[in-house]
Amino acid sequence: MNDISLDSAELNGRWRFDWLLPTLFQPRRTFARIAVAETTVWQTPILILVLSGLIRTLVNGSVKAAANLAAANSGAPPPGFEYYTPEQQAQLQQAMAATSGPVFTYLLPAVVTVLGVYLGWLILGWVIHLGLTLMGGRGSSRQALNVVAWTLLPFAIRDVVRITAMWLTGQPLTTLGLSGFAPAGDGNLTIYLTALLSFVDIYLLWHILLLLIGVRAAETIGRAKAWSVVLLVVIASLLIRALPALIAAQFSGLTVVRPFF
Repeated sequence: MNDISLDSAELNGRWRFDWLLPTLFQPRRTFARIAVAETTVWQTPILILVLSGLIRTLVNGSVKAAANLAAANSGAPPPGFEYYTPEQQAQLQQAMAATSGPVFTYLLPAVVTVLGVYLGWLILGWVIHLGLTLMGGRGSSRQALNVVAWTLLPFAIRDVVRITAMWLTGQPLTTLGLSGFAPAGDGNLTIYLTALLSFVDIYLLWHILLLLIGVRAAETIGRAKAWSVVLLVVIASLLIRALPALIAAQFSGLTVVRPFF
């Protein structure tokens, strides 16, 4: 399957920080190594993704906390506040105070970020493995999980870009990916399309390219079959990931709910 020979130390090393840059800029040779690894080598990219996601969550939380504090100090009530009953005004103020605390600002988003990294990687890896098996692939689930983990590295770079943008501007990011191209309006379709397009950017395309290279390195199936599996799985995952925004909007009455990850 691969012409690259590796010594036993390289095959058995779990932490491969020396593969980070080659994965992004020399993917064919690097994924050939990842595909023949005799042990799990997913720890390094998953750790990088968790750390970048947590830093992004902390910066985003601090920016939102500063914005909430500025709004509270300004004394300006939320839109339509004067039309609420005294009981509703009290409930709204309590809700705003509760959701602006550290639990909702830092803790819960951090938990969601970590779970999103691990569950997203596991589900994507297992589904990719299932799709390849159905297409005639004979690789192991360990190979699929190793390959998929390293193909997620572009999202760590996206986190760095978003962290830098929020740090420099002091403002939360409100228009992610291609969400600015969603049609205007308040309907369910607009909410869903806005959430869906927020996941689409150059880093997603980079991930898809790495995923195709990794799949081709790990399996002997044809190019058309590899493309079919990769595109179907990625498109299905995007369609599913956009659903929480639509569901949350139905319960909260918000126009658009941005995901934590």
